[in-house]
Amino acid sequence: MLAYLYLGVAIVCEVVATSAMRASNGFTRLGPTAIVAIGYGLAFYLLSLTLRTVPVGVAYAIWSGLGIVLVSLAAYVIYHQELDFAAIAGMALILSGVMVMNVFSKAVVH
Repeated sequence: MLAYLYLGVAIVCEVVATSAMRASNGFTRLGPTAIVAIGYGLAFYLLSLTLRTVPVGVAYAIWSGLGIVLVSLAAYVIYHQELDFAAIAGMALILSGVMVMNVFSKAVVH
């Protein structure tokens, strides 16, 4: 469904924007600040398109769950931030919750 494609791209835009926020150094560096503004602008626009057909609770659960995991992984790769066992276990639980919701919930539009 097109709405889930919009949501996926929105999540990627949000992850890029959030990852660039640290590099913006409090919005004092133009390049990273532009990435933050454009990334969030695109993310929210695409999320708004998603919400035409996907319930807001479902869309936000997927958005926030995958966003947390992907931002954590990006921070690990880009900024060499450590992920300990608790962080990895927590992310596994988040991903499990998103999967359960998408497979079993009647609220999810397929």
